[in-house]
Amino acid sequence: MDALIKVGGVYCTALVVFHILFWKIFHWDRELPKLNRLNRAIMQVLNISLTFVFLIIAYVSFVHTSELLATPLGHTLLGAIALFWLFRAVQQIVFFKLEHWVSWVFLVFFLGGAAIYGLPLVDQI
Repeated sequence: MDALIKVGGVYCTALVVFHILFWKIFHWDRELPKLNRLNRAIMQVLNISLTFVFLIIAYVSFVHTSELLATPLGHTLLGAIALFWLFRAVQQIVFFKLEHWVSWVFLVFFLGGAAIYGLPLVDQI
């Protein structure tokens, strides 16, 4: 299960890079100015904060793998991360309606995140 958690670290690192690229991918230089100042700030703050959370999860996955598997706090974190990804998968359905194939790819990706962090937890029970 150590290897699966390390895969989770790679998974979260990839999301750090993806979120850093949001400004370019989603043309935020053109799109964000269309929002009022408050909503523009909220979008950027949420993205930066989420990027930092992914960085923390990646770090913990790489550096504290054994603690995630062997301690009650580690189990709590594994469960929280798995639930985070499950909740994100549900949001994919609710907000993106799965009308485009890309939405399906993201749904599977987020369910994968739930499995990456949930399976080691279930294995410990």
